[in-house]
Amino acid sequence: MTDSTAPVCFVVSCEHGGNRIPPGYQPFFQGYEVLLASHRGYDPGALLMAKAIAQQLDAPLFASTTSRLLADLNRSMGHPQLFSEFTRNLPPVIKEKILDHYYRPYRQRVETAVAEAIQHGRRVIHLSSHSFTPQLHGKVRKADIGLLYDPASEWELSLCRRWQRSLRQELPGLTIRRNYPYTGTADGFTAYLRHRFASGWYAGIELEVNQKYFLDDRGKWRSLRRMIVATLSKIF
Repeated sequence: MTDSTAPVCFVVSCEHGGNRIPPGYQPFFQGYEVLLASHRGYDPGALLMAKAIAQQLDAPLFASTTSRLLADLNRSMGHPQLFSEFTRNLPPVIKEKILDHYYRPYRQRVETAVAEAIQHGRRVIHLSSHSFTPQLHGKVRKADIGLLYDPASEWELSLCRRWQRSLRQELPGLTIRRNYPYTGTADGFTAYLRHRFASGWYAGIELEVNQKYFLDDRGKWRSLRRMIVATLSKIF
């Protein structure tokens, strides 16, 4: 049973923080450097955002700089997009090695941090930092910031409503949407952790920021990052 008076702590993560390919796997990606540098390879700006959030909240940061094209840390085991077109047809022994070296250790570190906090009587708010490409499959994404959560979780719903209001006040010219450009209940790390921990003890929120700011205007992006981080003290 959840104790609503229990103290709250934070965990910050960034599953797509970089586009590094470890040396042993680089031959599989030879000639695809442009793809690795695109949104397919990582989430531009997400790691810097995660670092700023973790610093503001005095929270532990868990981040990966290995490209999602090796194995996507935000996908569950068995998901068709866990491995990319570069790795899904590799021999099973190599795929298991990738999972053992990069996928499982990362996810286990985050899950352990959440579990230990709950065991010590603290409720956990997990903020996962991501960014999204301005246009996908020829369709323009109509948002500047997205907050992804599970609408069935009263705690997550309340947090995201408050965060959206605060962001709109601080950034009146931007479009702040909930469960866009993805739904918070789609397969992802926070969705997995919701099944591992009771809803009153764990809240998983994914922050999605439009990559156009990071890619097109670093000055504007830094200002946006500061404003996003500033809202944290008002809602958490």
